[in-house]
Amino acid sequence: MNIPMIDNAKVMSKGQVTIPKEIRNLLRIAEGDRVTFICEGEHAIVMNANVYAMRTLQKELVGEWEKAGINSEADIDELCRETRAEIEGL
Repeated sequence: MNIPMIDNAKVMSKGQVTIPKEIRNLLRIAEGDRVTFICEGEHAIVMNANVYAMRTLQKELVGEWEKAGINSEADIDELCRETRAEIEGL
């Protein structure tokens, strides 16, 4: 079971909040990175925006490989070969 990390931050006059260093490290957020806020009722989740985007994409792609007839690594290899051949043929 994961033990939650809890920390506090003060909201400044323009709504800015400094994310505590330990939380930034845990979320792998660095200067210039973007964060995603997910609000559910009175709760908010802050996530590294890249992680959120990848999880969203993974959920949307569930079942798509099968629909495309890709069921094995050999199928993926064949798709890569076909794609390379198309690109090199241009």
